[in-house]
This record gives sequence, structure tokens and C-alpha cells, in this order.
Amino acid sequence: MPAKSKPAKSKPAKPARTKPALETSLLRPARISDEALLDLVQKQTFGFFWEGAHPVSGLARDRTGLEADASDDLVSIGGSGFGVMAIIVAAHRGWVTREEALERINGALSFLDHTVSYHGLFPHFMNGRTGATVPFGRKDDGGDIVETALLFQGLLCARKFFDAASPAEKSLRDHITWLWREVEWNWHAREGRHVLTWHWSPNNGWSIDVEVRGWNECLIAYVLAASAPRYAIDPIVYHSGWAQSRTFVNRRRFYDLELPLGPDYGGPLFFCHYSFCGLDPRGLSDAYADYFQQNVKHTLINYEHCVRNPHRHKGFGPSCWGLTASDDPSGYAAHAPDNDNGVISPTAALSSFPYAPEQAMRALRYFHDNLGEKIWGRFGFTDAFSESADWYAKTYLAIDQGPIVAMIENYRSGLLWKLFMSDEDIQTGLKRLGFVSAPGA
Repeated sequence: MPAKSKPAKSKPAKPARTKPALETSLLRPARISDEALLDLVQKQTFGFFWEGAHPVSGLARDRTGLEADASDDLVSIGGSGFGVMAIIVAAHRGWVTREEALERINGALSFLDHTVSYHGLFPHFMNGRTGATVPFGRKDDGGDIVETALLFQGLLCARKFFDAASPAEKSLRDHITWLWREVEWNWHAREGRHVLTWHWSPNNGWSIDVEVRGWNECLIAYVLAASAPRYAIDPIVYHSGWAQSRTFVNRRRFYDLELPLGPDYGGPLFFCHYSFCGLDPRGLSDAYADYFQQNVKHTLINYEHCVRNPHRHKGFGPSCWGLTASDDPSGYAAHAPDNDNGVISPTAALSSFPYAPEQAMRALRYFHDNLGEKIWGRFGFTDAFSESADWYAKTYLAIDQGPIVAMIENYRSGLLWKLFMSDEDIQTGLKRLGFVSAPGA
């Protein structure tokens, strides 16, 4: 039964920096099978969320460097959701023990239990040492419904994965359930509006006033908001909010491929990764789209753009593709076919394994075998590169590393899809929104 009251508080954080360290290697074997290469990339990338986690909270740092951890205490709430998923994968594959994984996630929950929340929601960034909100912008200093959704996507997977009758695993499930029940998703359908609003702050209220409308990475927020056991949104918020915008229905052709939803050319590829680390798009449809077809078409349009390479960028082609949000020589940008400055982000192709496995494997081989000396390091592939500009990132970002581990695992075993889609609350929410789901179809 779900917990009806808050679990007993523990003292704040000393989440486990569990040792021994992963036995990852910076060496890139010259001859390696496809399966062994997938193992290597997943395991090395997982290190970002294990060895690279914040030493006090155990949450995912927003970013870190090629050779050393960041000097600040900035942790990412959405990135930490991906981190929970990566830890589940690691326990499933035996890179850490189930007990070590449980200890790490329990430590992070204990830390979150002592932080400020905003009607149960968490901020975009947090200080991993003190738990204080770190403003994302001058007025963005409160609850962030999308980052909170990405966190709970991971936590609900953990609630299903740690299913043993032991007191430790039951305690984890109860703690997640308590946090989950406290989130006031419907608070963000403010003042009777039939749409979710992204941010709320006790200092600035709704003044940022960004409505969460599709198509983009935020589907997961609506699914969770409809699935909530206490503070669920009415389905009209989904149909009149998310599904009503100039960039929702598309149905035009780009590179000879019809795109069901989204902006022209599909936008950055994280649109078909973030929400679908947990949501299984196979057999998932509603009144608006077949979501597996949506994600396949989006991926292939992105791929075709890089193959046809209209801007003649060095390196682009069948073996080197993938445009999404990442660092670039000028800072950070949401790269896409209509915003293409020659920067390739490894996460874009590698997180697309479920949608275009042959193309993704060819890109993985090129990144590893041809560019490894420039983009491979302690936590796998660095964030991005531009062969035209002779620029190679020396950073790792949580929101780019996490989907690599999760989506490759979904391609290989469907693990996270099975966990998330088997959650009773999620099944209730999907039905309320009019989704038909046939996982694994």
C-alpha cells in the first residue's frame, strides 16, 4: 500500500560515495564487438552519476570537466532523475551491487527531504551541499515543473525496481511515494487555466509566465501531472494546453519524411529522448500521434540533414550525425537542422538507438574509433564537438550523459520502459489522457 504519511526523518545527508570505484578505463580497445562497445559506453558514462556525483548530496552535478569535477556545488534536479535511472541500469548489469545502488538513492532522498520545495516541486538547480535553491535566472528561483517531472520519472522507476520485501527496499518505496504524493501538479494549472505553467516562485509568483505547450521535451510533465494520486490535473489541461500550439501538429515533409508533430525539421533530438527514458513509445498513441513513429521520423530527419549536409560542415555524414542541445564554441545552444552551426553532440545519436539502431551504431563506431582521442574520457564521450571549428568540448553535462545510459538500455533490454510503464499510477494517468499503450509493440 502507498505510504500515507511521511517516513521518519533521518539526519541530512551523508549519501554514500560507495567504493570501490568503477573499474572503468580510458583505453579504447582497437577490436571490440558491438555488444562490448555498448557495455563500455554505458558503463563509462554511468560514472558521471556515480564517481562524479556531488560528494554530499549524491545528486548529479549539472556539469563536470574532462579531468576534474566542477569546483561549485551546483546540482541538476532533472539530471538527478536521469542519474537515478543510470544507477538502476548499473545495478541491473552488475556494475554496482543492488545494496550499493539502494544506499546511494536513499542518501539522495534523505538530502532532498531536508530541502525547500515549492508546493512539493523542486527547483531547476540546487546547492548540493546545503540544499538551497540556486536561481536559474533572476526570476527563476522557485519550482520548475519540468525538472521535477524528470526527477520523478527516475524515482518512479526506482520504486518499481526495488521491489523486495526487505525493510530497506520498502522504506525506499515509501519515501518515494511520500514525495510523489506531495507534488501539487495542479498548482501549475494556475487560476483555472487549461495549461501548465513552467515556473512558480514565492518571490516572483508566476511572473516568468511560460506556458508548457507542445511539441517538445515536456510530455513527461503532463503524463505525471495526470497520474498524480493527490494533485492531478484535469485531462482538459492536456488537450487544451499541451496539444494546442503553433508547433504541435505538423504533418509536413522534410527530407522526404512526414513529421507528425513538432516544429519544422523536428527541433533538437532531446525532444524524443527526455520524456521517453521512461515512457515506452512502442505501441503508445493517442488522438494526436503514434509516438514511436513520431520519434523515428524526427530522428531520421535529423540524420538525413547531417547526411545531406547542406551547409558543408566538415565531418558530417552517415557516420557523424546528431543535433541537439549541448555546449558549443559560443557557449550553449539547441542545435537542430534549422539551427545548425556544425556542432555534433554524441548524446543525440547515442540516445537514438531505439529509433535508428543501425545509424546510431555507425555513429558510435565513428565517435569511438575515429574521434576517441579527442572526445573520449573518464565519463565517456564529452558533450559535443565541431570538426569544422576544430573544437572539442572538455565538459560533461548531466542532461546529456543520462539519456545515453537510459536509452541504450531501453534499446538493449527495455528495462526502464518496463519499470515505468508498469507503475499503476502511470497507467491510470495515461488512460485519463486518452493514451492507448501496448508496451513492447
